[in-house]
Order: sequence, then structure tokens, then C-alpha cells
Amino acid sequence: MERGARSPARDFASRVHLFNEVLQHIRRDYVDALPDSTLYRHAIDGALRELHDPHTVFLDPRRLTRLDESTNGHYAGVGIQMDVRDNGVTVIATLPGSPAEQAGLTTGDRIVAIEGKPTHGLTANEALKTLRGAAGTSVHVLVERPGITERMSFTLVRRTIEVNPVQHALIVRDGVGYVNLTIFSAAAAADLTHAIDSLRGAGARSLVLDLRGDPGGLLRQGIDVADLFLDTNQPIVATRGRSAEETHAFADQSPQRWADMPMVVLTDSSSASASEIVAGALQDHDRALIVGTATYGKGSAQRVFRVDNGGLKVTTALWYTPSGRSINRPRVPVTDDSQNTPPRSDSATPRPKFKTDAGRTVLGGGGIVPDVEVANRVVTAADKTFQRALGAKLPRFRDAIVEYALSLKASHAVSDPNFTITPPMRDELYRRMQARGVAVSRAVYDSAGPLVSRALSSQLSRYVFGPQAEFARGLHEDPAMTRAIALLHGVRTPKELLGRVPPSTR
Repeated sequence: MERGARSPARDFASRVHLFNEVLQHIRRDYVDALPDSTLYRHAIDGALRELHDPHTVFLDPRRLTRLDESTNGHYAGVGIQMDVRDNGVTVIATLPGSPAEQAGLTTGDRIVAIEGKPTHGLTANEALKTLRGAAGTSVHVLVERPGITERMSFTLVRRTIEVNPVQHALIVRDGVGYVNLTIFSAAAAADLTHAIDSLRGAGARSLVLDLRGDPGGLLRQGIDVADLFLDTNQPIVATRGRSAEETHAFADQSPQRWADMPMVVLTDSSSASASEIVAGALQDHDRALIVGTATYGKGSAQRVFRVDNGGLKVTTALWYTPSGRSINRPRVPVTDDSQNTPPRSDSATPRPKFKTDAGRTVLGGGGIVPDVEVANRVVTAADKTFQRALGAKLPRFRDAIVEYALSLKASHAVSDPNFTITPPMRDELYRRMQARGVAVSRAVYDSAGPLVSRALSSQLSRYVFGPQAEFARGLHEDPAMTRAIALLHGVRTPKELLGRVPPSTR
């Protein structure tokens, strides 16, 4: 070592001394007296925030309990999946049949206050802390909805939420089986196996696996789900970290269960984590076509270390698909220190190209880019005008729909699940809206006819024929599902399905 140079140990000791010196001045001289516990907690939060990694966080006992609940698959709350975006708490999805879904909260809603307290600056976990509580108790939320000027107030009654990994399993038509996997909790692979076996027994010859809105969960379950569809010894995912302990290569351990089934996987921007492991592995090995929109890009592994009075969740490795693609989407750090937001996605960097086993081109750069991109349903100008006209009276509009649906059920006026929404039915709904004080011009209402018809048909299906019928009807109108069925039509083998998509020109 050169003369005068500090050793690493001395340099570390100097920085510890500096930290303690600063802390002592704040403790002794700051205008407000602060408990030592608060000072140290702020120091921890500040250090973690400067990592610009939303997944490396300190977990107090309650947040640690919620993490355990998410892996077990049940908790008491309102049934909202959320994220922090643009420095606000945004609803990603509501669980089917949950208090949030039944009250009318929907994807894209921005929760601006919970129990009268602003959510500005909260993490998603901190927001969930206030939403969860004892079953039977209520919580009030204030919501902003894009295109609507007035804020909307909702009262949600908490109850026990049991998150079944597979929410729906049905045969759509022409022997096409459909399964949606909503979360990779401890029972994901087992529930999925049971669902697909049941569909096979009912005559399914091809499969659509819907991972849209699935935020992920347990790494092990992601590997086990991919294992169901791949051949023995095929790579599934690799983790790369600083240490050998965090660097692993995971491969398939057992033969395929349904090797003859052509398969489509549906993804969107809310498919994250373990969802991306499955989609990436099946795409790289040419086992399935990916249809929909690009996934979220949460390609990192975390370990939870039990520490005094809580836990520390730390990102310890990144995930890579079999072709070598990083699942983690690069983020641009937020430079404004007042912002408490995750780094933004870097969409300006060109995506690198990789090859699948069959030589098809797939794109890296974070997330999984579909083989066939199908955008979400476009909200028309007429739809936006109608939504703005409803404004804060949206709950009354929903009440009018439910009231009408229940009256049709009571009168047995609708007996076929494949019913059609007719002009007289829209006329009656409009009359019931007006009776509830929802003042929307008839011209604006009529211009949004397709949107009104979808809303009415959804609720009518639910209340007359049940949630499964409502879901099946929604699939019939789903653009990505429609494309998946078209791709699978008449296809007998997975290889034949790949031939339905022209070689990439990327």
C-alpha cells in the first residue's frame, strides 16, 4: 500500500465515525426532538431509497406478515392488486368477487386517500397496510379515474380473501381449453395441474394459459409451472448474483404432462416476476406462442432476512431466460429527491435480439415481448365522453345496471346465457339512470352504445347466470383471446402452431 493511503478498514471506520457524528448533532441540536428509533429508521429508509430498487425494502412486522400472507394465498382485506406509479397508488386489478371489485373499483383507478389520509408518497405495501384489517370492518377510499374530473368515494367492507391460483378453467370452443393463473402462491403448480387434467378429461385438445394481471409470487412455483410444459433437462431460468450462493441454473426435472397440446400464453404489462419466468422459458423453447402485450419486467430475486423488529427484503440476483435474456427491465433513476417512486422504465434503449431453440428471433431488454402483439381494447372518443359525463355519478350508473339485471332475473326475461343486448334494453337502462339522478344526454349515451352494452351484459350474466358465465362472456369479447383461438383453430401439434406465425422480421 502506498504511503499515506488509507486501508479499507480505516476508511470504513472513518465513515462510521462520520455517520455517528452527524447523528449526534441531529439528536442534540436539531430544532425538534426526535427519538433514536425514528432517526435510525429514517437512516435505513434513506439508504434503501438511494438504491433505486423498489423491491429492496425494510419490512416492519405487519409488512412481513403481509408478505407471508401473499405466499400462503389468503388474507383479510378488500381484494386489490396495486402498484406505485407516477407517485400515486394505482389499482392494477381487483380480484373477482372481492369487495373492491363489487364496489366498482377498476384497473387504472388512482387511490388518492385512504381513511381521509393522502396516499402521496406511500409505497404499495404501506397503502395495503391501511386497506387490510379485521374481516367485517370498513375502509373508505377516495379515487381519481382518468377522464373524470370529480373524485369518487367508495366504502369497502373487508372480508377474508382466499386467492386461488386458478380462478377459471373452461373449454371455450373447438376443443380450446382456457386456464387463468392469477398468482404464483404455494399451490400454483398443483392447482394448474388439476385444472388442465380436468379440461383434458372434458375434451380439450389445445390450451390457452392466461398470465395477464398475474404479479408473480414464489420463484419455486414459477419453475414448477414451467416444468409442467417442458422436457426433462431443458433450462427454465438462471439467477445471477454477486455470490455463488445466489447464482443458480434451474432445469426441468420431469417429462411433459401434455406434450401434444398446442399452447398459447397470454401476457400484458401486469404479468410480472414468476409469470415472466414461465412465459420466457416456454417462448425460448418454442413450446408456446406468447400473445398480448409486453410484460412488466420484474426480473429480480429477493431474499428476506429476519432482522430485529422485522425483515429486510433484498434483491440478491437477476433472472435470465434460457436464451440469455434478462427479464429485468432497465429503469431510469428518479433524480428529484422528493419523489418516492420506483425508477421509470427505459424505453429509449434498443432491444437486443436473441434466438429460440428453433431459431426464431425474440427480443431482450427486459420483460417478455410477445410473438403476436395484440393491444388492449381501445377506448373510443365516445366512450371517454360518456365516462366524463358520468363523472362522480358512476356508482349510481352501476347501481342502475345491477337494479335492472336483478329485475330481469326476477322476471325470468333472460334464459339463454348467449343473450343479446337489444335497443329496448338500453332504453330501459337509460330510464333507470335518469331516475337515479344520472343526467347524461341521450346523444352521449347512444354514442357509447357498445360500452354500455358490454357493461350491461357483464352484470346481467353475473346476476342471472353466475360469475363463471360472466367471465366466459367477457372472454368472447376479449381481443387477445379471440386471436389466440384463431391461432389454435385446426392446429394439432405445438410445432404446427409455431408455423402460424411468420418468421420475425425484427
